[in-house]
Amino acid sequence: MKLKDFIEEFLNYLSAVRGLSENTVTGYKNDLSLLQHFLSPEIEISSVTKENLLLCIGQLSRQKKAAASINRFISAVRTLFSFGLRYQYIQKNPALELKTVKNPKRMPNFMTQAEVDDLCHQPIENELLWKNRDYAIMTMLYSSGCRISEITNLKLSDFLDDYHSAIVTGKGNKQRRVYFASESRNALNVYLEDRKKMILDKGIENPSDKLFINQRGLPLSINGVRFIITKYSGKEGTNHHVNPHAFRHTFATTMIGNGADVRIVQEMLGHSSISTTQRYTHVTTEKLIDIYNKAHPHGANGEKKR
Repeated sequence: MKLKDFIEEFLNYLSAVRGLSENTVTGYKNDLSLLQHFLSPEIEISSVTKENLLLCIGQLSRQKKAAASINRFISAVRTLFSFGLRYQYIQKNPALELKTVKNPKRMPNFMTQAEVDDLCHQPIENELLWKNRDYAIMTMLYSSGCRISEITNLKLSDFLDDYHSAIVTGKGNKQRRVYFASESRNALNVYLEDRKKMILDKGIENPSDKLFINQRGLPLSINGVRFIITKYSGKEGTNHHVNPHAFRHTFATTMIGNGADVRIVQEMLGHSSISTTQRYTHVTTEKLIDIYNKAHPHGANGEKKR
């Protein structure tokens, strides 16, 4: 079997059999397109060797790809060939001994309370797009710790308890309940009135059942939300660019910094491993050390003054 056909079979398996989300399957597709680029789509999979795969990894390294990107590629290749061995497309797994590269620890990028408040209120103070929708999106991202895909997939039928909480579907199709504070609930109610009025005024037939829509009644995409946040954090807004995932990081550091149990935060974020959530304890610890060094006379700054 040729590599291109093998990859197509694998992607169909991920979607149809394992039921992985469209975003996850797209991620695999993007990484495995690199494999095709390096080896050729026409190569027979039975002829792929460990050395071939190591050369691919070397190519990524020479292109100065981040360690996380290289490791994601390695993971995708391992999963691909494990699938091939399991379903007898190949007799030997050439990816079995591939090792990941060292990934330097990076602390999550989060906002201060002043920064997140400023950004969340930009749509109200500086209307650039659809103010009530955009205000609701940002306050809900910060209030719940949702991933951007989870927010864009929300439907009204997912909400419970007068918009106090909702059931979202995260990675691996795992469902969990997320919660919304009073500010985000109030913002949501205002947006829903706006949404209803816009649909009636424009005579939009069969609007999307997704919570957040554009002004044509179509569901707001992940890229659409990215555009909104980039707009309000750009030159016309705070002039301090923010990635949408920073809301999730800020939610986690705020919760842990204010004393929430790390296992509760793990459940709220939908992390499968507690080690992923524990990154945020390191962030809050570093923040405390920084505050101590700046404020205490025997801290690092105090030592320099002596």
